[in-house]
Amino acid sequence: MNRVYLVLICLCCAFCARSQVVAVKTNVLYDATTTFNLGAEVAFDKHLSLDISGNYNPWTLPDDKSIKHWLVQPELRYWLHERFNGHFLGVHALYADYDVAGKTLLNVMKSDYAYEGNAYGGGISYGYQLYLSPHWNIEFTAGVGYVRFKYDKTPFPAGQEAAGSYRNDYFGPTKLGISIMYIIK
Repeated sequence: MNRVYLVLICLCCAFCARSQVVAVKTNVLYDATTTFNLGAEVAFDKHLSLDISGNYNPWTLPDDKSIKHWLVQPELRYWLHERFNGHFLGVHALYADYDVAGKTLLNVMKSDYAYEGNAYGGGISYGYQLYLSPHWNIEFTAGVGYVRFKYDKTPFPAGQEAAGSYRNDYFGPTKLGISIMYIIK
């Protein structure tokens, strides 16, 4: 008898629950650099959503140069009009592991060294989603913030002694995207 009541309560809750809207996306700027990326966004109500994106680049370039990394970047968004339509403001965090060699990046990493470490930080962002159809949007977003890089630094090319372990603080752009989205309702 208790099982019957439990099933009835679950069915009532299922009919009464408000549906959440979910979207999946890919950032074409990362696609252009052959970095695998996938994002998902879940709307909680008319004005709030949670976006989580992940990126992975396993490639070694010619001459042993690399920008290998994986990155996860969650973001809480406030929609000024309604979810998945128009302008939004966001607060994001990030964490990455990386192995960069022979490339200059963000005025933190120079091309004559190899860097292996992690980065974490956060920031604020602004974005706009352009409605294309009931299931398709294009998203434009940019953000600024702080990142702490922790890494081991080795002269590049390899074969020389390690230069040591370092930390570096970065203030500047932390998010940039043009994403194609598919909205699942």
